[in-house]
Amino acid sequence: MEAIRKQATRLREQVARQQQAVLKQFGAGGYGGSDNVVTDEAEFQQHQKLEKLYISTRAAKHFQRDIVRGVEGYIVTGSKQVEIGTKLSEDSRKYGVENTCTSGSTLSKAARGFGRARAQMEKERGNLLKAFGTQVAEPLRAMVMGAPLEDARHLAQRYDRMRQEAEAQAIEVSKRQAKVREGTGNPDMALKLEAAEAKLQDLKSNMAILGKEAAAAMAAVEAQQQRLTLQRLISMVESERAYHQRIIQILDQLEGEMVSERQRIEAPPSPSMDTMPPPPSYEEVNGVFTSPVHNGSTDSMGYFLGEVSELLHSSTTCAAFQKREVT
Repeated sequence: MEAIRKQATRLREQVARQQQAVLKQFGAGGYGGSDNVVTDEAEFQQHQKLEKLYISTRAAKHFQRDIVRGVEGYIVTGSKQVEIGTKLSEDSRKYGVENTCTSGSTLSKAARGFGRARAQMEKERGNLLKAFGTQVAEPLRAMVMGAPLEDARHLAQRYDRMRQEAEAQAIEVSKRQAKVREGTGNPDMALKLEAAEAKLQDLKSNMAILGKEAAAAMAAVEAQQQRLTLQRLISMVESERAYHQRIIQILDQLEGEMVSERQRIEAPPSPSMDTMPPPPSYEEVNGVFTSPVHNGSTDSMGYFLGEVSELLHSSTTCAAFQKREVT
C-alpha cells in the first residue's frame, strides 16, 4: 500500500507540473495568466507540506502504538513477577514464624526479614505497573484512537481527492483551450471553455481553503503528538527511576540486617576454662619473687648459685668422712 501511495503521489506531481507548463504556454492568450501559475505553485507547496505532515503524524502514531504495546506487555509480565514474588514472600515469612530449627533462630530471623522486604518490593513493583498503565499507556492509547488525528486525516484525504479533481479539470481546460484556438470561432466551444475554467477556479478556491484547514489540523496534531509522547516517556523514566531507588533502599536495609546477624553468629566465642590463665607458680604462692633481668641474666645467676651449693655440700661431706677415720 505504501508503494502504491508513493507512486500515486509521483503521478499527481507529474500531472501538476504538466498543468503548470500548459498554463505557462497559454498564459499570453488570456486563458490563465500569471495568477494561475502563482496559485498552482502555492498549491504545490501546500501539497508537499501536507504530505510531510501526513508522514510525520503517521510515524508518530505508530511509535505511540508501539509504546502502548510494549508497556502493556511489560505490565502483563510484571504482574506475573509480582505474583511469584508475593508467593516467595509468604513462604519465607511462614518458615520464619514456624522456626523449626533446634540449634538457633538465625535463619528464621533472616527468613522473616527477607519475606518482609520481598513483600515491600513487590508492592513497589505493583505501584510502578499501575503508573505505567495510567500515566503512559492510557494517554497514548487515547491519542492514537482520538478524534483530532482522525479528523485531520479526513481533511487531508478530502483535500487529496479535491486536488485530483482539480488536476483533471485543469487538463480538461487545456484541451478546450487548444480546440478554441484551432476552431473557427464556434460559440459553443467558447462557452464550454468558460464553464470549464469557472469550474476549475471553484475547485482551486475550495482546494486552497481546504488545504489550509487540513494543514493547520495536521500541524496541530503533530505538535500534540510530539509534546504528549515526550511527556509520557519522561513520566515513564521518572517512575522507573523512583522505583529502582526505593528497591535499593529496601535491599540495603535487608542486607545490613542479614550481614549483622551473620557476623554475630560467626564472632569468636567468649573466654572459657580452656582459655583461663595457668595457676600461680610455687614461688608466687610462697612469696618468693625474682627480679626480672633481661638478656638471660636470670638463668646465669641460677646456674652460679647451683654450683656454689654443690661445692659446699661436697666439702661438708668430705670433712665428716675424715673425722670418722681419725676416730
